[in-house]
Parts: sequence; C-alpha cells; structure tokens
Amino acid sequence: MSDPKYGEPIEENTPVETTSVDEAVASAHAGLADAEAASREAAVDAPSTADAEAADAVHTSASAASEQAPQPVVAEPARAESTPATHTEPVYGSSFADDPVDETYVPGAYSSSAETVVVAEPVVPVVPAAAPAPQPIFVQAPEPPRLRGNRGAAGAIGLLAAVAFGVLYLGAALGLQAIRGEVTGANVGTAALAAVQSWWLWVPVVVFFIGFWLLGAVINRGRWGHWVIFGLLVGVVAYAGHLLGQLFQAPFWTLTARQGADLIQGQLLAPLAIVAFVLGRELTIWFGAWVAARGKRVTELNDEAQREYERTLEAGPRIHQG
Repeated sequence: MSDPKYGEPIEENTPVETTSVDEAVASAHAGLADAEAASREAAVDAPSTADAEAADAVHTSASAASEQAPQPVVAEPARAESTPATHTEPVYGSSFADDPVDETYVPGAYSSSAETVVVAEPVVPVVPAAAPAPQPIFVQAPEPPRLRGNRGAAGAIGLLAAVAFGVLYLGAALGLQAIRGEVTGANVGTAALAAVQSWWLWVPVVVFFIGFWLLGAVINRGRWGHWVIFGLLVGVVAYAGHLLGQLFQAPFWTLTARQGADLIQGQLLAPLAIVAFVLGRELTIWFGAWVAARGKRVTELNDEAQREYERTLEAGPRIHQG
C-alpha cells in the first residue's frame, strides 16, 4: 500500500489496525486491577497506627463539619443506601498506593461506616423579639371649676336680719303701747314677755326672713343696688306679715268673714304696720349690703378659678412622673 500523494483521492474503506490498541487497553486495565487488589490486601492485613490516627482525624473533622452545617428539615428520618459510593483519598503524610483511606459518602454526612442513619433535627426559626409597643397615656382633662354661690350666705345673714327685725318690731310695739298708756315702767317686763309668747310678734319675723332669703336667692352674687331696689318687696312682705300676725293673734279661725275683714281693714294704716314696712325695707338694704359684699368676693374667686382653668387648657396636657 502506497501513501497517497497530494492531490490524489483517498479511498474511503481503508482498514485500520486496532488489534494492538485493544490489547494495550486490556493490559492497562488488568494492571490497575492487580494494583488495587494488592493495595486493599495490604491495607486490611497490616494497617499502621499513623494511618488509623489520620483516618480518625479526618473522620472527626468531617463529623464536626456535618454537625455545624445546617440540616434540612424533613418530615421523616432518611436512611442512607446500604451500598454507598466508595472513593479513595490520600492522607497527608502517606502515599496513595500504600495507605489508602476508604470513605463512605452519605448525603448530608461524611462517615467511614458502610451504613449511616441521618436523623434530621427540626430547625426552630429564631424570631427576633419585637420591640414593645408604646403604651397609650391617658390624660384626664381638667374639669371646669364649679361656680360658688351666695345663697347660703344670704340665708345666714337673713337670720341675723330677722333677729334685728324682731327686736326693733317688739320695741316699736312696746313704745306705741307706752304712748297709749298701756305699758309703764312697772309692767314693761310683763308686756315684753307676753309679746314674746304672742303670734303678732313671731309671724311678721318669720315672714320677713322668708322674704329676705328669697330675695337673696334671686340676687345671689348681685350688687348692692339690687338690694336697694328690690328691698321694697321685702318691706311689702313684712307689712303683709304684720297683717297675718294680727289674724293669728285674733285668732282667725274663731272669727267670721266679716270680723276678719274688719280686723284687716283696721290694721291697714296702723302705726305698727307702717313700722313693719319701714323695718323690712331698711333692714333689707343694710343687711343686703353685707350679702352683696360677700357676693362680690365670691365672684372674684370664681373669676380667678376660671382664669386658672383657661390657663391649664392653654398649657395642654402634662405628664407627671413620680
């Protein structure tokens, strides 16, 4: 067979000698098998102490690495296959041919045993602690101040005014009786004691007190001018109290209608009736000035409390820490 020259066609079905190549490959495989068998026998028959320690170190490091590595979460434990893949790795400090190290590869672990059971531990997710939510702070709104009244003071001062009215009214009655000659120095005490036990004295006093206190309840913290103007009403009430006292003194339940009318008609312009009207009018003015003065003070206190309340609202809520 001649070599083809440049430019000549090459025959397609030219046979290629492959006998020598196949024999070489088979011989190489046989040699590798013999060498591997010899190395296995040598490793099983006489393992060295250094090789065992190196294998244990490798196994220990592999186990630690498998423990530190995150394990997958599975529902059931997985068992490795009974025939794992085997590979040979050289150990540092020993030759590959003389000191082979057999390792068994199991998914998820590295162990030298032929069969390894890997149990997946449940991984508890670490949830970061949430920051505490701010607690709401409830601030109580200040209550508006309660306005102070002056009606109680008007009633208390009215009692003193009623006592003064009774004393003056009694003195006027005894004076009028003395002018008529009914009361003298010898029987003035007896006449005064009899008057204290009579209806004609106490009924006008009680009616005057009621009129004074009602006017004070209406005026309340009003000015003194209100007492001066409306004191006429208290004078009229005291005048009516005098007439009512005469009816009780009669007494009226023993009188006929005609006798009662004649009694009232005879007392309309009686001197003591005029005295009752004047006393009711004047005492209301002067004791009303006392009530008005206290009412002015109460008004100032109310205004100050209202201003303090408004300043508190303008300042806004404040948190007091103990």
